[in-house]
Amino acid sequence: MPHPVTVATCSLNQWALDFDGNRERILASIAEARRRGATLRVGPELEIPGYGCFDHFLEGDTTLHSWQVLTQILAGEATRDIIVDVGMPVMHRSVLYNCRLLLHNSRVLLIRPKMWLANDGNYREMRYFTPWTRRGETDEFALPAMVQRVAGQETTRFGDAVLQTRDTTVGVELCEELFTPASPHIAQGLDGVEIFINSSASHHELRKLHRRVDLIKEATLKLGGVYLYANQQGCDGDRLYYDGCPLIACNGAVVAQGTQFSLDDVQVVTATLDLDDVRAARSARSRGMQSVSGAAVNEGRGYERVRVDFELGASAAPDVLANGDDVPFLEPRPTTEPVDVFYHSPEEEIALGPACWLWDYLRRSRTQGYFIPLSGGIDSCATSVIVFSMCRLVHQAATAPDSPTRTQVLDDVRRIAGEPEGSTWVPRDAQEISNRLFVTCYMGTQNSSAETRDRARDLAAAIGSYHIDLNMDIVIDAIITLFTAVTSRTPRFKVHGGSAGENLALQNIQARLRMLLAYMFAQLVPWVRGRPGGLLVLGSANVDESLRGYLTKYDCSSADLNPIGAISKTDLKRFIAYAGGAFELPILESFLNATPTAELEPITHDYVQADEADMGMTYDELSIFGRLRKVGKAGPYSMFCKLAQEWGTQRSPAAIAEKVKLFFFEYARNRHKMTTLTPSYHAESYSPDDNRFDLRPFLYPSRFPFQFRQIDQLAAKMPDRSVAADK
Repeated sequence: MPHPVTVATCSLNQWALDFDGNRERILASIAEARRRGATLRVGPELEIPGYGCFDHFLEGDTTLHSWQVLTQILAGEATRDIIVDVGMPVMHRSVLYNCRLLLHNSRVLLIRPKMWLANDGNYREMRYFTPWTRRGETDEFALPAMVQRVAGQETTRFGDAVLQTRDTTVGVELCEELFTPASPHIAQGLDGVEIFINSSASHHELRKLHRRVDLIKEATLKLGGVYLYANQQGCDGDRLYYDGCPLIACNGAVVAQGTQFSLDDVQVVTATLDLDDVRAARSARSRGMQSVSGAAVNEGRGYERVRVDFELGASAAPDVLANGDDVPFLEPRPTTEPVDVFYHSPEEEIALGPACWLWDYLRRSRTQGYFIPLSGGIDSCATSVIVFSMCRLVHQAATAPDSPTRTQVLDDVRRIAGEPEGSTWVPRDAQEISNRLFVTCYMGTQNSSAETRDRARDLAAAIGSYHIDLNMDIVIDAIITLFTAVTSRTPRFKVHGGSAGENLALQNIQARLRMLLAYMFAQLVPWVRGRPGGLLVLGSANVDESLRGYLTKYDCSSADLNPIGAISKTDLKRFIAYAGGAFELPILESFLNATPTAELEPITHDYVQADEADMGMTYDELSIFGRLRKVGKAGPYSMFCKLAQEWGTQRSPAAIAEKVKLFFFEYARNRHKMTTLTPSYHAESYSPDDNRFDLRPFLYPSRFPFQFRQIDQLAAKMPDRSVAADK
């Protein structure tokens, strides 16, 4: 007999410590799930306080307020005739756990603590929480008095158990647990769990969604079962953007997928699935043998079942059939068919992820827009195009009649744009929004070229930004005049006979003055335009320049936010090529063809400053070095050995050794700059962000005498395959 169940999962744009807003978004998602006929609703990780509370989790207030919000959810009708899964921190026996709470009819059925914590890369969960290590075991948990009064119960079960309804079994798997080799769903599935729920706070990283989807499909491909994946969405207060994309899979196929990038604060996806299909998929004898041979937990007894007198689906009652009576009529409920998973290209991910992050930051910080020093180069161009992408998304959401967030987006954009209360202004296009929210400024000097000035002006016109064009030579001259008056010495550029120290100092004066001017104009341009408030300054140093240290400390790379700080130059070029057509910006072609240059030195008939020549390595090489250093966990010696294999037919061992040594020398001596990097959107697995992702010393033996000696000795012994290839 068919046994259809309708289940719902969601992504919510939660915000750390926004207890009121988080509660309303949770309630909205439950209401939408109920409206669609779902009997089970799954939400993202730590959704009540917000995932990104960090050290606020160590404060008793955060746990207290979470219980208060949970009590408010239980007190209403939200959990009536539906099983609701929500997340919050819970203190049990003086230990803090990251937990899921399963609710039904105003009661707390089960508190399931997280067993495997995310504690590398961007995550430090063990700083706040303790993992539950007692596999298959539970304790009695005394509920707070406020919950007892509403729920009418004094205790509930706390630990590693599963939920048994009248017709199926539901097991919890929490975010990181899906990514571990021995994921809980394996033992749960062998013990008869048919529906797996996973609540996550998984951040966006370029090309990461494929891994997430593959793991979810694999979880039910061999086991059989239904898998509901919920995820946090949006910027909840720091460098990460959680990309949503809730998913439902059944027996190895995805049957429902939400959007990966969205301005919607609440997104719910549902599917109707037949539990008999799950049972049919589990008919293999080998699976049955593993199930009864002790593979399950709790010394072979399996998981403790927490029972609830509730049925998720609908089926013919067994007692009716046993009596020989007619089979009762069941209203047909067609099951949801598998769908092809949609993946954005990396170029689309760059266009959408950082843009949504910028919008969340702008509306939640209650500032009036963004300001950027627009140089005419590809990095500030890419940053500006991402802001324009944000304006496009806002315009689409504000003008689409069927947009669920149209009212909210209109309210936000009117407030940010300085519209008076009660305004009915609706932006006619993305360029109008850009003009109201985005200021670009070309800060030229005598070292700037007409080409970069023209590109900056033309790009600003194409995206609609409020553009300023200025020369800052008078400010630079004033600084040099002061130095000369104090020291009686006048520094000169290298092309004019100056030393390397003089040349570098003169470049840094220009770069740092741009930062000062950027903040001055960001604070005062709204006043000039007759508007209140100030603007957030955007930086535009890419991940490769930061890794190499090819930037001036406290120059115009120092800003409030940097949307491209963890994106490689190679990916940025591909993004610009994509945006030229997708956003109808033909001006972008001129940026792709331009040679990257800082324009901090005088241009002569035989010298034009170029980034890759200055750095001694290409941007493509920097991407390779970055991935080997961070993702491949390679030090200088290991990196040389790896590249000697990969580059050996094109370069001599000695040349490869010199390139590796140059990278590590420059990386080491510029490492101190990473301590002051502008907070950047995390998009790349080799980001050098010093704040939390890439924890390294910033005082190194920069010439690595031991390591470099080992490299030189090995390089001297290796045959030169590049020479042999040439012959």
